[in-house]
Amino acid sequence: MLKQRLKLNLLFHDLKSPLAVVEIGATSLLNTSRYGSLSEKQEKVLRRILRNAKVALVLVNDLLELGCAQKGIIRQSPIKISSLIPEVLWQVLDLTNNRMSTKIKDVLDLTQLQGILIKGGITLSISPDIWEKEFYLDEKKIKQIIRNLMSNGLKHMKNSIELAIKEQNNCFICSVEDDGMGISPRYHKKIFEAYFQVDELEEHNLRGHGLGLAGVLILVEEIGGELLLESDVEKGAKFIVLLPLPKKLNEG
Repeated sequence: MLKQRLKLNLLFHDLKSPLAVVEIGATSLLNTSRYGSLSEKQEKVLRRILRNAKVALVLVNDLLELGCAQKGIIRQSPIKISSLIPEVLWQVLDLTNNRMSTKIKDVLDLTQLQGILIKGGITLSISPDIWEKEFYLDEKKIKQIIRNLMSNGLKHMKNSIELAIKEQNNCFICSVEDDGMGISPRYHKKIFEAYFQVDELEEHNLRGHGLGLAGVLILVEEIGGELLLESDVEKGAKFIVLLPLPKKLNEG
């Protein structure tokens, strides 16, 4: 089992280089000042190549981080929420809403960021004091957790999605809630399995969940947290991450 995991990690790591070359190459070709003008169709194809190369790189990095989590590797460090959240949202939206991602790329002001996001149906619920606070967490894993939950929510939302972050009872709490079709309570445990079959009549409620959520659950549990789900059919879905915080940092 260990040998198989090592082989997979090496494969994922080796995939990063060619994918990076594809991304850099497509980006360079889109730089018309260097290579000359492109037709509308050529630009469209290159942008599609670039977008999918980015998606593939994100997936490879997520799989590598998931492998670290399964080995029990945790890298905690002080993280400022005002730096972490804009970066995660930019990464998610760069793959789904390029126009909005461009607008938020360099925005660090909470009110300004919230104003841009709400136009796309995204509510960022966080108090100014939490926004400016540092938390001692595993940065890579937290980014992957929030990114996967947001990507999942954006797939299933009808009109709106909310990302909320707060601190309560010595816990870092992050939740993502969408107004999509929801998930029947009978599947609340199954939804976190990587692959499973559902009744054909209810499959539309679950399509697109699966592997991403299974990875989130592994990451959350490996860093000592808990992942909860509140959902029902036609009532949207809310995923809640509870992560205990080191007492010594909060007491200081």
